[in-house]
Amino acid sequence: MENTKLIPSTETIKPSPGYTLIVRCVIQNKVGMLGRVTTAIGEAGGDIGAVDLVEFQKDKFIRDITIRARNEEHGQQIVDRLKKVQGLEIAGVSDRTFLLHIGGKIQVRSKIRLTNRYDLSMAYTPGVARVSMAIHDDPRKVFQLTIKKNTLAIVTDGTAVLGLGDVGPEAALPVMEGKAMIFKEFAEVDAFPICLATKDVDEIVRTVKIISPAFGGINLEDISSPRCFEIEERLKMELEDIPVIHDDQHCTAIVVLAALLNSLKIVKKELSDLKVVVTGVGAAGVGTTKLLLKAGIKNIIGSDTYGAIYRGMKEGMNPIREWYAEQTNPNNLKGSLSNIIEGADVFIGVSAPGVLKPEYIRKMNRDPIVFALANPVPEIMPEEAEPYARIIATGRSDYTNQINNALCFPGLFRGVLDCRAHEINDEMKIAAAKAIASVVAAKELSEEYIVPSIFNKKVVKVVAKEVVKAANKTNAARRQRVPVSVYHV
Repeated sequence: MENTKLIPSTETIKPSPGYTLIVRCVIQNKVGMLGRVTTAIGEAGGDIGAVDLVEFQKDKFIRDITIRARNEEHGQQIVDRLKKVQGLEIAGVSDRTFLLHIGGKIQVRSKIRLTNRYDLSMAYTPGVARVSMAIHDDPRKVFQLTIKKNTLAIVTDGTAVLGLGDVGPEAALPVMEGKAMIFKEFAEVDAFPICLATKDVDEIVRTVKIISPAFGGINLEDISSPRCFEIEERLKMELEDIPVIHDDQHCTAIVVLAALLNSLKIVKKELSDLKVVVTGVGAAGVGTTKLLLKAGIKNIIGSDTYGAIYRGMKEGMNPIREWYAEQTNPNNLKGSLSNIIEGADVFIGVSAPGVLKPEYIRKMNRDPIVFALANPVPEIMPEEAEPYARIIATGRSDYTNQINNALCFPGLFRGVLDCRAHEINDEMKIAAAKAIASVVAAKELSEEYIVPSIFNKKVVKVVAKEVVKAANKTNAARRQRVPVSVYHV
């Protein structure tokens, strides 16, 4: 029997902390005025977070009202509605997200204090010269005597930022700053944003190689497909002493696998029996597909604007898509998402807003699993998918089951740096996925809780530990106990 629950309209999508306004209201000092103001906000669909008194005068009072909206357009609608309230004057409107970013979000601070000339003589000249010569004589000491042992470069050219596309290196910088914050906050890893003003593959590879001596690892980020694949592969071959990973491919894949492992415990299905449909055959789609194949899934079908990717396909092909056609879609299905999703157990969207329709989910196998991960607007809003899907996840922090790379990369690189791995291989990725999944205890597991919170402090520790184990098992770890002493003993 068909589920006849009504699909919620976009008007019922809940307000998000990412669109929080602070409206400074000058309100006449009359009985009932504050009630009129809050009623107007409610009628406009806003969610009041706080009402703070700024100043009180005999005939008026000034309040800062914090309001959550659904998006920028909705925020403007709320403000327009408030302007119609008699006895209210709006003195200003601030966006809390923009306020948080003023002046940037990260900084460099010294680990030691320079309080006198003796400190300076050891931290800088003349004492530092002895340390430089020690590294010159034994280059391995650079990992112990400099920031290299705990430092990453987050490298981007700004061509595939979030769901925004090619916004350029300057506009990519706030995102890279945010990632550096997460590395430091959750894993005590020092990461530096490196935003490159070039899209040339050769220039990017050469630049990263040139700056690599200062870093213990390279995290490629938000570089458009298919260039990202070539850049990563070349750097992995040419930088033998430090690991390189393209986050959008591999960290996305790791968290998706973690979420899927826990979802299958709920729906009682096996990896090898699944039919998985992936929309978006770019960096995230290809990286996720590769890891899911490695994990044991046999039937994966990729789809994009050209429809299903199949053997013999001519439209829009390139070496990556040709690989995809050869390695996936065992039944060589053709056609649109509406056709190929029939009987699917899992939908994984890493594509564009709105591509998954509620009626498509109804064609899926029992207990459909829907991971709609396009950001900031997913392939289908959870409110629309909820009547038909058993398990729903997005990439957003304002819904349950957030599949976010931040669950992976802090712990992954903590482990990589700790064991001084020279690469990040598939075994290490699968170990990271299983570690993330394991943080959700069996008694806690439910349709609304398939992955742990990013703020769960166990995640980084467990992931790092399992990554180190996998690195040692596969001979990727190469940490050597080099004496700090500069003397020959």
